[in-house]
Amino acid sequence: MAFKTIIEPFRIKSVEQIKMTTEQQRRRMIEAAGYNIFELRSEDVIIDLLTDSGTGAMSSNQWGGIMRGDESYAGSPSFFHFRDSVTDIMGFEHLIPTHQGRAAERILFSVMCTPGDVVPNNSHFDTTRANCEFTGAMALDLPSPELANMGSDYPFKGDMDVDGLKAAFAEHGAQRIPLVMLTVTNNSGGGQPVSMANVRAVAEVCRANGTPLYLDACRITENAYLIKQREPEFATTTVRRIVREMCDLADGCTMSAKKDAIVNIGGFLATRDPEVAQKQRELLILTEGFVTYGGLAGRDLEALAIGMQEAVDEDYLNYRIASTRYLGQHLRDAGIPIMWPPGGHAIYLDARGFAPHIEPTRFPGVSIAAATYIAGGVRACEIGSLMFGHRDEETGEEVAGPRELVRLAIPRRTYTQSHIEYVVEVVTQVFEERERLPGYRIVEQPPFLRHFSARLAQIA
Repeated sequence: MAFKTIIEPFRIKSVEQIKMTTEQQRRRMIEAAGYNIFELRSEDVIIDLLTDSGTGAMSSNQWGGIMRGDESYAGSPSFFHFRDSVTDIMGFEHLIPTHQGRAAERILFSVMCTPGDVVPNNSHFDTTRANCEFTGAMALDLPSPELANMGSDYPFKGDMDVDGLKAAFAEHGAQRIPLVMLTVTNNSGGGQPVSMANVRAVAEVCRANGTPLYLDACRITENAYLIKQREPEFATTTVRRIVREMCDLADGCTMSAKKDAIVNIGGFLATRDPEVAQKQRELLILTEGFVTYGGLAGRDLEALAIGMQEAVDEDYLNYRIASTRYLGQHLRDAGIPIMWPPGGHAIYLDARGFAPHIEPTRFPGVSIAAATYIAGGVRACEIGSLMFGHRDEETGEEVAGPRELVRLAIPRRTYTQSHIEYVVEVVTQVFEERERLPGYRIVEQPPFLRHFSARLAQIA
């Protein structure tokens, strides 16, 4: 018999107090933060859905690993535990630990890209794009055409446009495309999964052009579980096996272990090419640390090694995906436009459909995120024209991004079902009063990754 109630496949052993605030207090705090949710203090947030990166709860086994971590500068057994655990699941020959995913991205692009290169991806996320473009290369997004229809039932909207990839090779030539990336799941594309059929097709195009394929693998186990649920060929295949098949089709990966490996810090870069790996290690030593710690403490390598194994546990993944879908289904039932079907780590509100009276260059996602915080202390993340738009250097006018989304990212093993039900109530209240939402303008912004520190003001 199937029961309706989602139960967490763990018991709570330690708790952290949440500070409750009033709506009046939150109005003052978001105004003082320049209406930028990154500038809020976390202690002033009741339910924090800003990101699922590094915000999960580690298991008792991981905390035990923390105590066993060896802090030797070189050759620590904690490194070999990390290496063996990742190799067991992914199969890559050369592993380079880094303090988090963006460090792996920086090393990868620094070694492989030169000015004028082009790096296709189903959708680059913010730090991926920034690290790519910092080398002088162009970050080219090739999302599936299905992504444009947010409300359809198409199960793999995170796919890459394979015809678009072929066209990119025809236009730019293989000599200008040093690598192709595939982000699984597609974070800036609504957290949507990539099908195994698509990974195979992209890998075939890369092989035909002699170009390596790298995965942005930070949510690969969630992607694998969604393949198991939605791709009939894999209905009886284990998640572990699906992850390995995805990796077998690739030449390497970057990973922020702060996502699917359920640690608070850490990541790695993997490759099959020994010459590339040597260049990457040389840059690692220069900027991160020695090759057996890469900017991480030994205890963090231990936690990462254990977390990689826990991440492919299917009882955990079933709870994780079901909890996300529960949030999405209840918001959809309330008439709120969201990216459908739900992915693994987050629910994405369609900000244009939510607040159609706000032009994209007036940041509807910022408006929804600010209102959600004011209403109930829930912190969400704008993934729209603040994050992926820009200001035209010649005209000074804002140029909109490709999509207007608000991400409700769910930390792993952190919140219970009652917390999720509270989020439903808060977002529904904001939606019911959506016509009162104001637009915003940018008052201050930095030249790179402006969404982290820009300051905004309401437009009367």
